Order: sequence, then structure tokens, then C-alpha cells
Amino acid sequence: MNKLKEMPEFKTETEERKFWESHDSSDYMDWNKAKLASLPKLKPSTKTISLRLPETLLERIKIEANKRDIPYQSLIKAWLANDVKQNSKI
Repeated sequence: MNKLKEMPEFKTETEERKFWESHDSSDYMDWNKAKLASLPKLKPSTKTISLRLPETLLERIKIEANKRDIPYQSLIKAWLANDVKQNSKI
């Protein structure tokens, strides 16, 4: 096994990003010793989308959300996440 290179220090995140775009991390760390990290408080990135729904469906969703005392967008996200989880083959 080759000797690992010393990890450089970066002044900015941009500088670090540029470095890793052009370098192989296996020259700097032994990935065989890597351990799985858990980041439970890290919020996932979100992306705004446009979704066209029939007005009657949207009104029914808003009624259901009101019954649960949550925003209707949150209810839609919960339903989608639950459906994907139940139907995922992974």
C-alpha cells in the first residue's frame, strides 16, 4: 500500500471544493478504515416544485390537513414519503 499524502488545509469551502474536483481522495485517506457516519440532526436539502392538482383534490387535502392541524404541504410530503417507503424495493 502506498503512503498516504498529507491532507491539505483550506482557507475557504470554495478552495476545498476545487481541490477535490481534481484530486483522488484515496491518495489522502484509507477508505478501508472508513466508518459509517450518522447525522441525525442534518436537515435534508429541499427543492421547490410546481405541482398542478385538480381544485377539488386540493380542497380535500386541505380539509384532511385541517383535521390533523398541520399545513397541507406537510401532509402531502408525509403521504408521499410514506407511499415511497412502502413501495420501495430498496
